[in-house]
Order: sequence, then C-alpha cells, then structure tokens
Amino acid sequence: MTLAGRHVVITRPAGQAGHLATLLVEHGAHPVFFPVLAIQNCEDITPVLEAAIALDTYDLAVFVSPNAIEEALDIILPRRAWPAHLPAIVLGKMSEQALIRRGITNVISPPLRFDSEALLELPELVAAAGKRIIIFRGDTGRELLSETLIARGAKVHHVACYRRLASKADPGPLLKRWETGTLDAVTLTSSEGLRYFFEMIGHLGQAWLKKTPVFVTHQRIVTQASALGLQQVISTAPGDDGLMAELMQYYAHYGTRK
Repeated sequence: MTLAGRHVVITRPAGQAGHLATLLVEHGAHPVFFPVLAIQNCEDITPVLEAAIALDTYDLAVFVSPNAIEEALDIILPRRAWPAHLPAIVLGKMSEQALIRRGITNVISPPLRFDSEALLELPELVAAAGKRIIIFRGDTGRELLSETLIARGAKVHHVACYRRLASKADPGPLLKRWETGTLDAVTLTSSEGLRYFFEMIGHLGQAWLKKTPVFVTHQRIVTQASALGLQQVISTAPGDDGLMAELMQYYAHYGTRK
C-alpha cells in the first residue's frame, strides 16, 4: 500500500472526518484528527422556524453544506413536509444522499465542482431574475453566492442554522509528531480552516508546516497557502476521493513507512 504507515492530518470538524479517516485506514495510513472548526447549533432557532412556515413561497432552496442540511432539516421536517415543488440545491453526492434519506428527491447539484462558483453556473441560478431563493448556511462564510444572485435580480433570504467557531484542539500532539518525524501530510478543505490551523499551531508548527506536503481541495486554498509560505501545496479534485487519489499518487514515489 502506498500510504502504509503514513500519518495524515484531517482538519475537518469532528462530525465530518469519519469517511476520509475510513479511507485512510483502508489504505494502511494512520489518520490524525485535528479539527480546526467546531460546529455549534444556533441558540435561537426562530429564523429556521420562520423559514419552515414560509417554504411554500420560495422558488429554490440552497443548502451550502452538510451542516446546513442537518441543522435546518432537523428543525423543519418534524414540523412539516418539504414542499414537492421546491428544488433543493446542494454541493456533492453526500449532500444529495443526505436529502434523499430524508425523503427530499427534488435535488439539484453541480456535477463536477463543489463551490459557490459551481452553484452559480447551474441553469436554475443563472436564470435567477425574479426568483425567491432561500439559502441555509452558517453564521459566517463567503458572500459570493448571495451577492451574485441579488445582482442577477433574485430575492434572497438567508437563514443561519449553525455557528462555525475555531476549535480548542490541543496542537501539542501534532508538534510532537513533527518533532519526531512522524507527521507526513496535512489535508485542508477550506480557506477558513487553513487560517485557523495556521494560527493554532504557533510559530514552531508553522515552520514545520511550511515543509510538509499539504493537500487542498480548492484553488482558493492553494493561493492562501502559498501566501503563507507553504512550500509543498498539492491541489486535489474535490471531496475525499480527490484527496485520496493525490495522496496515493504523491506517496507512490516515496515508498512506505513502517
């Protein structure tokens, strides 16, 4: 196995790390969990309750992440059925499947990329003029999606259904692995996550990180990582499969660690 014995850092929130960790273990690697973001429920669920009441008045609903699906629908579906006429727009197969498991089958998703730019290329969002669109998201994040839809003439309503915070993970075990030469790679799936990670590991960790292979799933992260001085930044296809493909290709040239 090309990844046998390799220690690979997963920086996703705790509830989103399981699939990638399973893939790593199946290929002989050791996942190292270091969640840089913590996901919390919003204390005030009134906006989601109000959205549930008004769902029939919208033309499109957008869920920007798996967290948005889980947090919003856990509140909405016990109180009412999802309107059959209302398409749900999501990113990625896992999000599609999450909706289908909940009985929502009118689902639209970009076929190749998993970012706001890909959403905005969907015909349903290109022709947004006059449409009422509800976006379920976290309390922070990029504004590109909503700003572009508004510029196209849509009436956009945001519903914050979870909070994204810097985690309180202890960087000590990571620093120890770097010191002993047993930390092989880092995976990063958001610019926000990279920013938090860089701050959390301190100056010593930053020096090691700059020399560590870092696998990232979007060009925005590549740009940010380069600006921070990271020397080995490997761009991957989206999702866990993209990360695994590049990890295996990269380490095919370096043998295995026991």
